Amino acid sequence: MYRSYFRCIRGCPGEYSLYDVIYTCPHCGGLLEVAHDEEELSHRSAAAWMHLFEQRAGTTQWPYGSGVWRYKEWVIPDLEDDNIVSTFEGNTNLFHARRLGREIGVPELWIKQSGNSHTGSFKDLGMTVLVSVVKQMIAQGQPIKAVAAASTGDTSAALAAYGATAGIPTVVFLPQGKVSRAQLIQPIANGATVLALDTDFDGCMRIVKEVTKDQTIYLANSMNSLRIEGQKTVGVEVVQQFDWEAPDWFIIPVGNLGNISALGKGLLLMKKLGLINKLPKLAAAQAANANPFYLSWKHDFGEKISVKAKPTLASAIQIGDPVSYEKAVRVLQAFEGVVEQASEAELAEASAQADLNGLYTCPHTGVALAALKKLAARGVIKSNDRVVVISTAHGLKFTQFKMAYHLRELEGVESRLANEPIYLPADVAVVKQVLAERLSR
Repeated sequence: MYRSYFRCIRGCPGEYSLYDVIYTCPHCGGLLEVAHDEEELSHRSAAAWMHLFEQRAGTTQWPYGSGVWRYKEWVIPDLEDDNIVSTFEGNTNLFHARRLGREIGVPELWIKQSGNSHTGSFKDLGMTVLVSVVKQMIAQGQPIKAVAAASTGDTSAALAAYGATAGIPTVVFLPQGKVSRAQLIQPIANGATVLALDTDFDGCMRIVKEVTKDQTIYLANSMNSLRIEGQKTVGVEVVQQFDWEAPDWFIIPVGNLGNISALGKGLLLMKKLGLINKLPKLAAAQAANANPFYLSWKHDFGEKISVKAKPTLASAIQIGDPVSYEKAVRVLQAFEGVVEQASEAELAEASAQADLNGLYTCPHTGVALAALKKLAARGVIKSNDRVVVISTAHGLKFTQFKMAYHLRELEGVESRLANEPIYLPADVAVVKQVLAERLSR
């Protein structure tokens, strides 16, 4: 029987049930992680795991059609299927960005479209796991009244949607005025209690940690390692899409650092179980206006650096004191990873360039693409490398950002690729003249 449990990431003794309300180590206060009985998992061969996961891909058999629960034995193996809360998340496409890759100098550029999910972001991958475990906890008699999270947008949308699917009340704490309308309406529409606080994300995080000391309100932020178990499947799915061959690089935008911790966790498990024979390199991409992980990396992770995050177009990663710092450091060192930053102008122009090559990117994906351009220009990423950029959210959530770019309304951004609409009278001759000029360029 496969099993999983919480343990301290710092190595303190003790195992804790996933169905207990616990977020940090009772000995040292460090974060917990979900651990698996890897020896038991290794009794099934790598080929047998591949065959099992291939059989489940795309099936309508509950719950294995999900891109997360396809890998159930690697996620929460003892969770009862009836308590799984799923929208068949995952299963998102890999976009081979040939034209964009050639422009950047990396022809084998692929974009993992994680925003093509139920609520439009990769946060669905983690929330399906957390809400499913909560549903089982309630079934077992835990007196949980609601699930709560601080959010810069996407986490709140995923929590509200999965909570509504399960019939579990949700509470979200949002930094007032720092979330796009498209993101704000999602938890509202799904019936969450939405608290817009006059602070930033870090302030919301401090408050939600205090509120969830009441064990009837369960914490859903990524310091809760259940989220990591779902999010780690994104890397596993990418490798499966490449016929079980790991790419050379993954690049992912980071804020609270749970996503890169999760990505590395899944890939390390694949390596231990023999499904891949090499680890890819990882690049964490930060906005320069919210770059504590970049600054810590520049100082060889000698200490955790926190900053007061400045406003950034990549609002979901406007975080100055990332919760999952220790996990992310450990992962980056295991993968010989790097951290790069992008200015507001760089992320906006990179997003626009991607869109002109057939994508429709969120500003956070723009951060990752800008980081890729800088790493490729310096030769850190080679022209023959296969590179996967994790696109974390759908561009439709950020229509205001895109309109402002093309109308040249973004402060400090040149908008060199702006494509403004042309307003004309309803006159055929005028229309033909304008088209002749445009199409002759």
